[in-house]
Amino acid sequence: MHECRHSTCRIPPQSGVAFKLRASEVLRIYDPMGEQVADLFAFAEDDHRCSLSSGRSIDYASKIYLTKGDPLYSNDSRVMFRILEDTVGRHDFLLTPCSQEMFEILYKHQGHHPSCFENLYTALAEFGIRPEQIGTTFNVFMNVEVGPDGTVAVKPPLSRAGDYIELRAEMNLICGLTSCSAENSNNGSFKPIDYEIITRPCNGE
Repeated sequence: MHECRHSTCRIPPQSGVAFKLRASEVLRIYDPMGEQVADLFAFAEDDHRCSLSSGRSIDYASKIYLTKGDPLYSNDSRVMFRILEDTVGRHDFLLTPCSQEMFEILYKHQGHHPSCFENLYTALAEFGIRPEQIGTTFNVFMNVEVGPDGTVAVKPPLSRAGDYIELRAEMNLICGLTSCSAENSNNGSFKPIDYEIITRPCNGE
């Protein structure tokens, strides 16, 4: 478990971490070098059956691109996060975290390839979370365009060095966060992701 309260921590390229986030604390995720995706997933600390839900969040927002002011919901329709600040405005909540199977199926990769799915389940294992409990991640800074015919295209992230997003926890959470391992998502290079946990009074925003 990584403790990054009141200081900035770095996730090295193609790796991931897990940590607790208390209700009212703010998770600020930075892109320190630009054009780098970070996959975020979360569970309620007291009930791992309650987890982040792409479907609920998109349904209730009536849009696929979530940004400042939008809540992220759990699978039992409770608010897990609220986006307080967002200097980019384009993130993905459609695609699952990259996996070994994805690299083999989509890119015909042979041999092991680091992946967000593996990095998430490895980091979250210390909390008793199993791989099959991890669903669609909130892919911070990932730029996925949807065409009129429904096709999806992964484009270079719009984030530049120093861009960030702030998400306030609305319940006590266990979070997994990665620096994405998919070449296509990060404009061809692997870079770190920085994050910090900020303690602020809950002001009911």
